[in-house]
Amino acid sequence: QVQLVESGGGLVQAGGSLSLSCAASGRTFSSYHMGWFRQVPGKERRFVAVILRTGDTYYIDSMKGRFIISRDNAKNTVYLQMNSLKPEDTAVYYCAAGRSSSYNIHNQDAYDYWGQGTQVTVSS
Repeated sequence: QVQLVESGGGLVQAGGSLSLSCAASGRTFSSYHMGWFRQVPGKERRFVAVILRTGDTYYIDSMKGRFIISRDNAKNTVYLQMNSLKPEDTAVYYCAAGRSSSYNIHNQDAYDYWGQGTQVTVSS
C-alpha cells in the first residue's frame, strides 16, 4: 500500500518554472517506478514523464527538454522540475507509482497508486 501526496502546483506566467514534489509512503519506495501524468477538463489523463526503479527516465517528446523528473529514494520523494512553461501545460498533475512490467510505461494501467493531483496554471 502506497500513499502519494503531490505539492508545488500553482499559478505561473508563461516562461516561468515550477517544481512539483510527490511524497510517498512505504519502505519499498525504491522498488517502484514513479510517473507523472496530467489531465485537463474533458480530456484523458496523459503521460508526462517517468523515472523507473532503475533510474532511467522517459518523457513525452513534446516536452522538448523542458521538464526533468528525478527521485530521492532516501526521502521517498519524486520531483518534476518544469521550466519554460507554456499555457498548454496547464493541467492537474498527478503522481503515480507502480511495479508492474505487464503494461507500457506510458499506460496508466502500469501504475497502482495515484495522488490526488495538484493544479498547475500557466498564464499568457
